[in-house]
Amino acid sequence: MKTLRGRFVCLLLLVSILGIGMSARAQETEKKEIPLKYGATYVGKRQDDAMKKFRENRLGAFIHWGLYAIPGGEWNGKVYNGAAEWLKSWAKVPSDEWMKLMKEWNPKQFDAQTWAKMMKDMGVKYVKITTKHHEGFCLWSSKYSKYTVAHTPYKKDIWGELVKAFNDEGIDVHFYFSVMDWSHPDWRYDIKTAEDSVAFSRFLEFTDNQLRELAERYPTVKDFWFDGTWDASVKKNAWWTAHAEQMLKELLPGVTVNSRLRADDYGKRHFDSNGHLMGDYESGYERRLPDPIKDVQVTQWDWEACMTLPENQWGYHKDWSLSYVKTPVEVLERIVHAVSMGGNMVVNFGPQPDGDFRPEEKEMAAAIGEWMRKYGECIYGCDYAGLEKQDWGYYTRHGENVYMVVFNRPYSSHLIVKSSKGEQLVSAELLDGTRLKVTETARDEYHVNMPVQDPSEPFVIRLHFEKAGENGKKYREALI
Repeated sequence: MKTLRGRFVCLLLLVSILGIGMSARAQETEKKEIPLKYGATYVGKRQDDAMKKFRENRLGAFIHWGLYAIPGGEWNGKVYNGAAEWLKSWAKVPSDEWMKLMKEWNPKQFDAQTWAKMMKDMGVKYVKITTKHHEGFCLWSSKYSKYTVAHTPYKKDIWGELVKAFNDEGIDVHFYFSVMDWSHPDWRYDIKTAEDSVAFSRFLEFTDNQLRELAERYPTVKDFWFDGTWDASVKKNAWWTAHAEQMLKELLPGVTVNSRLRADDYGKRHFDSNGHLMGDYESGYERRLPDPIKDVQVTQWDWEACMTLPENQWGYHKDWSLSYVKTPVEVLERIVHAVSMGGNMVVNFGPQPDGDFRPEEKEMAAAIGEWMRKYGECIYGCDYAGLEKQDWGYYTRHGENVYMVVFNRPYSSHLIVKSSKGEQLVSAELLDGTRLKVTETARDEYHVNMPVQDPSEPFVIRLHFEKAGENGKKYREALI
């Protein structure tokens, strides 16, 4: 019996030693990184003033405008349900035929100041605008392409007008830029031959020239948001993605660049082969959002989501009835959802070919703006609060202030709050200062009463926590 017991103890010791050894080796393996020439340039969040401003802005607008607005999703009498800015691809239109639309580009209703005022009233802090989408048409008079506004009946520099108008309203301007360019003869989806390689080298030089031109002509730009970088041709030229980012940052100190641009030595995009974010913020959240329960790791880096109003459309489409169109409350919830997880949200608009916005977009901007004027305190400069999400909505935090953004009213009229361990909830109030009753119901759990008068819209409660004293220990832990 003693021998058996001794053998059992020895076995336990052996297993323990092996476990410790395996754990140590696993940790060493986890720490060992793959050598990369074109991986992430840094790890963690940038903390310079420009990046802090990007982070604090939280709410932005996207504007997709190009030749695709003219047909508005219809070609040769057929209406295509897919994204209007992809119509050239959906309808298989040759570039020379597509570019004939330039003869019709004359947006007589376009007024840069009106656009800027609409976005200012909406409450956005920055606007991303398409300098050039996949079609290759440039909204600035690029000397490197014949497909620009300078060669249309309109002729004027749309970009110059927009940059000035938005800057005059105190709104930061971000440049959307598509690397993929269907109009350029040297664009390749993949590099399969020596000829492809030579052609694509010329294309990358052309792209460099256009990026440098934008940076030098419009030096107040705060961000470059890249698109059209998912093809093998770009992934096989990781060196260029790193070079382009570095070039822009040398030309424009403080400028931010999204993760869509980058590929590493092995063709990994957004995150390199060691799992580190490339670029300054993740832009993988298009028309979707991270899970507020599971995906808390997104708070470890900066990120931005972007969303459309009709589910299928970025650019102007004549018929919005072909896909679901979001309501103002749904848009607001997506904005708050993003901020509650430490991210930014960009709401998209697709101007008409005449340069005006459709009535539904104007109504949406006005509705968002009205809410932001009342409750923007819970958005601008706010971040992840670190509290357990509840069914009534979302938390955000700005310094010591924690905000409850209530979208779902409970039948009980009690809003559940679970505090962090070691903290107690001492007060709750509406943003106008109206105090709400707080009742401690269990260890680290509270009820916040609904307002006597229902706000009849998503509303905000400001919470104040303090370090828990002895009174915070009156409830016993459950025995297991």
